[in-house]
Amino acid sequence: MTDLKSIVTTQARAAGFDLVGVTSADDFAADRDAALERIREGRMDGLPWYTESRVMRGTSPAELLPGARSIICLGLSYWQDADAARSSTSSRLTDGDSGRRESDSRFRGNGGAHSSLGRVARYAWVRDYHRAMKRRMRELVRALEREMSSEVAARWYVDDGPMLDRAAANRAGIGWFGKNSNILNPLFGSWVFLGQIITDLDLEPDAPLKKSCGNCTRCIDDCPTGAIVAPYVVDNPRCISYLTIENRGAIPREMRPLVQDWVFGCDICQDVCPVNRKAREAGQPIPPVALDRDPDAQERIDLVQLLEMSEDEFRQRFAGSSIMRAKRVGMQRNACVALGNIGDESAVPALAAALASAEPLVRGHAAWALGRIGGSQAAAVLSGAASAETDAAVLEEIRQALAESAGG
Repeated sequence: MTDLKSIVTTQARAAGFDLVGVTSADDFAADRDAALERIREGRMDGLPWYTESRVMRGTSPAELLPGARSIICLGLSYWQDADAARSSTSSRLTDGDSGRRESDSRFRGNGGAHSSLGRVARYAWVRDYHRAMKRRMRELVRALEREMSSEVAARWYVDDGPMLDRAAANRAGIGWFGKNSNILNPLFGSWVFLGQIITDLDLEPDAPLKKSCGNCTRCIDDCPTGAIVAPYVVDNPRCISYLTIENRGAIPREMRPLVQDWVFGCDICQDVCPVNRKAREAGQPIPPVALDRDPDAQERIDLVQLLEMSEDEFRQRFAGSSIMRAKRVGMQRNACVALGNIGDESAVPALAAALASAEPLVRGHAAWALGRIGGSQAAAVLSGAASAETDAAVLEEIRQALAESAGG
């Protein structure tokens, strides 16, 4: 089936994918066992949709598509050139010191032009990749049908389906598992969206790459929260990406300083990865979204503006962006934490306004941030809010914030 395989590769490139590999539709037995073990250990806590039954389905391609023979695995780079501020941050993180040791102090009292800006994971700089990937995958299947003059049985998935996308990419030779559990490709690094097309086409499988991270542990050493508890094992409840996106409740108090100024996701383990230093950009990139008007801070969001947004304003600003996943209340909670970690007193008025939000989740985190910033102005705001607050959890946040502010 060499000719058919060549057609698949050619059409995948034409559809805009940077990487294409093929694996069989055999079950992913070893990956299934590893995923089930992670669930039973509590490593996936906080993701109620990630269940054992989902893993069982996602590791049995023939269950997802009866008659499946092959899986076409695809990769699309989302790498963009980092701006000067980003490069500076990355260099600080790669100087050999653990990010965990720096996490509580590196944002205190920054001041300057970016003192009210929060960081956003690089994948959210582009428009929602789920739609873009699925559109290109649909185009690929239709192109194959035209080439073959026959219908092709196919189902396609991105990371919102049950397929274990990294397991499939690894087996298809797209890349190898990094110790942060991401897939690493020698050309595009880990800045790659992954997709899979399960099909009844009989295609020659590609061999897995014979590569590894060797003795490198940069991602483990520099993770501020210690979420990478062992090579290839991520403790989801400690991951900044989980805390700022999937988590719908309060961010645990002990984790808040470690979140730094991230408000949507986190790229630290990728920023410090040596494989990513020479990553190529996408051949046909997904169009970007404008997160901030400052050309020197394209991956950042103005936190004060974020706190002031209504629901309609939030939807208008971030329509078509992955940021919608975290919802307005979640992003405002994150903005409070980031402002508290930055520690600039100029944020006190915005946090004072947030302390009057209709959302208890936002009020509680605004109180925490004011306690972190400290000073007489913050203390006065907290004292005033304490007399009016009726929510027990928020009132406790105010009391602890007042105690921290006084102690600071």
